[in-house]
Amino acid sequence: MNVSVIEVIPSQRRTRHVIRVITRDPLAFASTVVILLVILVAIFAPLIAPYPEQGQGRTNAADTMQAPSANHLLGADRLGRDILSRIIYGARPALIIPIGVVLFAVLIGAPLGALAGYKGGWVDEVIMRITDLFLAFPSLLLAMAIAASIGRGLDKAAIALVVTWWPWYTRIARGVAISLKSQYFVEAAQATGVTDTTIILRHILPNTFSPILVQATVDLGTVILAMGGLAFIGLGTQPPAPDWGLMISEGRTFILDQWWIATFPGIAIFIVVLAFNIVGDTLRDIFDPRQYK
Repeated sequence: MNVSVIEVIPSQRRTRHVIRVITRDPLAFASTVVILLVILVAIFAPLIAPYPEQGQGRTNAADTMQAPSANHLLGADRLGRDILSRIIYGARPALIIPIGVVLFAVLIGAPLGALAGYKGGWVDEVIMRITDLFLAFPSLLLAMAIAASIGRGLDKAAIALVVTWWPWYTRIARGVAISLKSQYFVEAAQATGVTDTTIILRHILPNTFSPILVQATVDLGTVILAMGGLAFIGLGTQPPAPDWGLMISEGRTFILDQWWIATFPGIAIFIVVLAFNIVGDTLRDIFDPRQYK
């Protein structure tokens, strides 16, 4: 018997509800557009950036510290590199790395949580005590410690964030598993001799989709902030690679006179993080069963 709680709400009705909520909510619609635009900018960065070479790190001594002008719409940094081009190229690590971090965190945390909630007993105790150990430390602080210990670099920062982020999805999946393991469709599967592995994969994990999707959407914005924070203190992206957090770090010394160097990357982070948070809140409304009547 392949019954799912998600199927309680017909797919067509769910789709209509999604479209209705997004189109009727100006903030949700605008945030979705912003995210799609940033994705397109990241994909087509070489075609969009006014100075692709500078966007990737090539210096230009002739335009050092140039204020916003017709040649450099958002100004140039201390090495003469076009800020707009750097922001455009910086959209790639700002999206790709957080998506990878959240994806791996889900792939690690969700199965562990489903296993813990379904099996219970000592399995649940072992998994959740390890989870609590990681959750006992602030995520960013723990990521900083891990990144500092394994070395600097974008890949090292991504690994550090994955290590600190998976426990959140373990707790979510465990809660869903506990609520589902006493449901009739799970008991029916057990009675027909279906293995625990199959029940977890076919019945428990699919039902974690909605809460995990909401959490993952919000986490994308949080991970973008965390990646920017690690780059700001020198543990993330290393020069001359483009990164919004690194650009803020490089421009903080000149914030009073050459304000544009740090301000515009900061605005980019603010807009993208806000967009992901708004979309996450909207998805929470959409996938909340109480919203369907």
